[in-house]
Parts: sequence; C-alpha cells; structure tokens
Amino acid sequence: MTDTVDDVLPASDAVDRYVTGREFRMLIGGELVTGDRATETVDPSTGAVLTQVPEAGPADVGRAVAAAEAAQPGWHAAGHDGRAAAFGRFAQLLEDHLEELAVLEAIDSGNPVRAMRGDVGISVAYVRGWPGLAQQMGGQVIPASRDGLHYTTSSPYGVVGRITAFNHPLMFAATRPLPALITGNTVVLKPSPQTPLTTLRLAELFAEAFPPGVVNVVTGGAEAGDALVTHPTVKRIAFTGSVPVGLLIQRRAAESGRVKNVSLELGGKNAMVVFPDTDVAAAVEGAVDGMNLTVCQGQSCGSNSRILVHRAVHDEFVAALAERVSRLRVRTAYEETADMGPVVSAAQLARVTGFLDRAVSDGATLVAGGDRPTGVPREGYFVNPAVLSGVQPGMEVAQDEVFGPVVSVLAWDDYDEMVRVANGVEFGLTASVWTSDLDLAHRTAAALDAGYVWVNDSSRHYFGTPFGGTKNSGTGREESVEELWSYVEQKAVHVRLRSSASVLTHRGW
Repeated sequence: MTDTVDDVLPASDAVDRYVTGREFRMLIGGELVTGDRATETVDPSTGAVLTQVPEAGPADVGRAVAAAEAAQPGWHAAGHDGRAAAFGRFAQLLEDHLEELAVLEAIDSGNPVRAMRGDVGISVAYVRGWPGLAQQMGGQVIPASRDGLHYTTSSPYGVVGRITAFNHPLMFAATRPLPALITGNTVVLKPSPQTPLTTLRLAELFAEAFPPGVVNVVTGGAEAGDALVTHPTVKRIAFTGSVPVGLLIQRRAAESGRVKNVSLELGGKNAMVVFPDTDVAAAVEGAVDGMNLTVCQGQSCGSNSRILVHRAVHDEFVAALAERVSRLRVRTAYEETADMGPVVSAAQLARVTGFLDRAVSDGATLVAGGDRPTGVPREGYFVNPAVLSGVQPGMEVAQDEVFGPVVSVLAWDDYDEMVRVANGVEFGLTASVWTSDLDLAHRTAAALDAGYVWVNDSSRHYFGTPFGGTKNSGTGREESVEELWSYVEQKAVHVRLRSSASVLTHRGW
C-alpha cells in the first residue's frame, strides 16, 4: 500500500498500524528470515516494548556474507547502468512508502515525525544522486615515460560491512550503503540494536529493488557486529557511531588477521563561534538548527554543542537562546505537534541528566531546560532542551560529547584564546562561524580544526562535498566522490610501446 503525507494518524493509532502484528525480518540472500534468536525493541516515547526483532549471531552474519560474496560478480557485471536502474527502483519505493517509514522511524527512534518525513526525502535525493556522482569516477592516463602508456583502473573490494548509528536509523540505512553499491560492491548492513525497525522494513524494499544477495540486512548487538568486522571475506568496513566503538572496530579489524580498509564517522564536540558583529537573532536560530534539536534531540555527532560567544553579545545571546529553546514543544515523537521527541533510551536519558548535574556542580549555570516536560507519557525518555552558561573550557561538559539536548555557552574576549579553546578538544568534526566580516570568516574557518565548517549557516549537509572529521572524529570522507573512491581499489597498468620505426619495420613498411 502506498502512503501519502496527508495520510496522518492520531498518535494513539500509529503503533497499532505500523508495528502491532507485523513481523520484522532480516534479509539474507534475497530471503526475509527471522533467525534463531530474538530481542525486544522499545518505544522511547512510552518506554513500552514495541515488538521482537531478530538477534543475529555469527552464523547468520556468515550466511549474509556468503550471500553477498556470491552476488557480487553479477552485480559488478551489471555495470553502472544496471546498478543505477536498481537505485531508481529503490528511490521510487521510498517515495511510495514515505509516510509509513517516517512514522515508524518516529516510533522506534523518538525523532519527531515531521523531521523524519524530511529524512525520507533526503534519502530519496541521495539515492537518485549517487549514480550521477559515480559517473565522475574516471581513470587516469599518466605521462610517466616517453615510450609507455600508463593508466589506472579500479575495481570494487567485494563485500562491504556497513554498521550504522541510532540517531538517523532510516536515513543511514537507506543511504550509507549506496556509494559501496554503485561502485559494484555488495553489502551486509547492520543497524544499531536500539533502533532496528525501519532498517528491517527497508530490508523488504531492498529485496524488491536489488537482486538477491546484493544487499543483506542483519540485526543484533556487539556479537553480530564483531562477526561482521572480523569476517575474512569482508575487506572494507564503514562505521558510524561512538568513538569507543570506533576504536574497538579498528582494533578488532587489525586482530582479524586480514588487512582491512576501515572508515569511521564518529563523535563531535563542535564549536559554534559567534562574533560581536553578527545578527544575534539569526545566530540563535542557527544554534537551534545546528543542535539538531528538532530532528534528533541533539543526538548528533555534528551538533554545535559548544557555543563560543563574544562577551559583547554574550548576555543577549544567552537570554535569546534560552527563550527560543523553551518554546520547543517536547511531545510523543509521532504526534504532529512535536518539535522534539524523547532521547533514544533510558540509558541515554540518564547520561544527559548526569552531565547536567555534574555541570552545575562544576559551576555552570542552568539557564533553561534540563527538567522533564509536562504532558508526556510517564515512562518515556523525555528531557527539555537545556542551555548552560558560565561553562569553562576544562569542564567535562565542555570536553566530552553528551549526545543529547545540552548546549554549553562559553564567553570569550581574545581571538587567539578563542581559537585555542575551540580546538582544545579531542574531536574535530564540524564547526560554524557567525560574522558579517568575510575576511574574518575565512580566517577563522581556516583556523578551526574541523573537517566541515559552516559560515553563517549550520547543520545542513551539501551532497557532493566531503563530510568527515579530524582527530577522534574519525577517518575518511562521506557524501562525495572521495567516498566513492574509498570503495574501490586502484590498479596502475604500464604498457611499453615500441618506437615508431620498429612498428613500421614490423608491418613491412
């Protein structure tokens, strides 16, 4: 059945329509399977168990890898046009099921349903965008010698393991395998165990759009992830998630006994720098957008969770930001009125409130939020977005990633000291600069140690530009031609040519 954006259900009916009575299955070799074990997944808005989902073990992962390995030669042989045709089918299926996918995402992740419609739309754009970007991947002819032809070709790795995070589970599951697929690899995809439902629903759509074995979906926790990372057939691994897990994946890949190519998109403690000449109202809106509060409750590696505001506009900015976030409606995620939903789990809620308690103990001032909103389900994982002022650079809340709706504001006077503070964390994913002085904007963008920098903008990704971080924020770049190249191995071919005289003699001329 095709859903439309106008096909909106009351929140009380959403779970019954999209979850209750439905069987969620993994995809292995073109078949939808349950596996031998199951685990529960929970609705963050209510704390109630939603349903059971498969819990893959090493044997399930092994079958998925074997299916991907068997399908890969045929998928590569289909060529760019054949692969692009499958992408077109998948994009149409996403559009056809937009409302179902958005509501299911809100139910399982806690992200507000209006924003999740946007995530489905972004996913469609990426599915349609990758084939065109892949056509830019040409080889090179290199003038390395006078008497030779020197050129490069590339070939896919084979089977790629793709592990995704809980904050955008549908968008990541729909889009993160795409650069590997369009370059001729096959994929085994494993979502976060906290948010498996939309990925398992996508498994059904993958089965419709792609040949059997090209995309395989397994769900489970650390055991399944480790089996995928260490499998000898999987030479290429890509992970989105936390720094500790990223470090573990690097280590386990190295311990597997096989050389593997590992890319990691990890955490961030990102700086937003506000200069005194900026439009304060615009910067406040940028701060709210940049925190991704109305998309995933600030549970984003790219969120600008440290705001460095010049003292000349500091008090004005803090007051305006506190007032702005206090107007956000925190509700059950699949209610149309929700600006912001719950965080993903009880453990995540405890993490957020723990950071807030310790920040206040360290001397920060809680200017807004941090308490439980009214009118929400009692067992849901809700917290009002919090603004902290008086934060000092060495405080835990200024150094460590909260991964939740907590904004820390730091005042500054000296430019060089501000840059030192902005760069004085172990992360380097994103940053944003707010000023009307173009020279100052470029100078500061160059000085900030981050892989993705906005000027008078925040949060938005621009397809085709390389996204990724420095330091502990990861390795590799995504959403760009650079990511496509990371899924192929290059080969250089050298041909020694005979001189023109010898060619004429050989032909009897």
